[in-house]
Amino acid sequence: MTPILSSIACNLDAGILSASLPLFAEERVEAIEWSFDTLFNYKEIPSWFLELLHTYSDAGRLVGHGVFFSLFSGRFLPEQKAWLEALRKMAGTFRFDHITEHFGFMTGKDFHSGAPLNIPYSDVTLRIGRDRLMRIQDAAQCPVGLENLAFSYSADEVKRHGEFLEMLVKPVNGFIILDLHNLYCQLHNFSMPYEQLIGLYPLHRVREIHISGGSWEDAASGQGRTIRRDTHDDAVPTVVFDLLRRTLPLCPNLKYVVMEQLGTGLQTEGSKQGFYNDFITMQEIVQAYRPQPQQAALNAFLPVQAVSIAGRPEEDEILYAQQLELSGILEQASSCREAQDTLATSGLAGTAWHTERWDADMLETAIRIAQKWKRQQA
Repeated sequence: MTPILSSIACNLDAGILSASLPLFAEERVEAIEWSFDTLFNYKEIPSWFLELLHTYSDAGRLVGHGVFFSLFSGRFLPEQKAWLEALRKMAGTFRFDHITEHFGFMTGKDFHSGAPLNIPYSDVTLRIGRDRLMRIQDAAQCPVGLENLAFSYSADEVKRHGEFLEMLVKPVNGFIILDLHNLYCQLHNFSMPYEQLIGLYPLHRVREIHISGGSWEDAASGQGRTIRRDTHDDAVPTVVFDLLRRTLPLCPNLKYVVMEQLGTGLQTEGSKQGFYNDFITMQEIVQAYRPQPQQAALNAFLPVQAVSIAGRPEEDEILYAQQLELSGILEQASSCREAQDTLATSGLAGTAWHTERWDADMLETAIRIAQKWKRQQA
């Protein structure tokens, strides 16, 4: 029976590396997840970090997590072609047990310097998403998967997300990262019970679970409502550990449980000790879980038949124009009301985006996210 590996998201970041050192020294880290595309522009990677990557790669315990591909961009961009070429080269250097990417598209003029936000669940986005996943699989030559989203504009989007993920990954026999903090954001922001929402996800496709922390924001509408944000800059909440205990038995193909935290939230000795304690708690939960013996081998999540990427990448110029327009509205709006008024007369009105149904507080949150990312990239 394949063990579930207690893992950390480990990148070339002083905060996360210094916080992780005691865990590496005690040989507790059973696998690492590396956001490989954050180093695509580095001319030189330190030899000690390469040695760390090769150690886990050689053991078959290195997984890659993409950040900047912008899976659903309506136009196949030069940056995406370069991203795939860099991944192909990196997959020839390291043995990735799998590769994953974030769901959604990146706001911003070039879709590679903005905030990751949701897309309409339509035949167009399904066709584009499948095409991009096939291209990632062809470049990496390993299983590929997608992470569930932390942000949605409406309760209807939340309810449809799991089914759409299943339709996306099925042609490549792909898998799902079930990020439990992302799930917590959706549960809180849309007042949904766990039992209702978890049943809407294809749990037989969960190969990896994420846990992390986040932050709270006061909703623009007031009335005491708070919005949970997936900012990765704080300790893991108790409720997320509870979600882990409840979810482990529901995922028969689970192989990795990964703890994430940004290095910016690990600048003090207290925060680093908290990171260590959170990992120990996560590992104890994983080790205490005793799955039933499998009747058959775990799903390897490799394509059932060879993936063909012959021909031009799938594109849709209408979707591309809508994404550019939405990015501009979110990045420039001075208020939620201004954004609503602009959306009502935009090219997104009356389309599969269903902007008329968007929750006002979630639209305000999207504005904050987009404008924060824009400032960071300025």
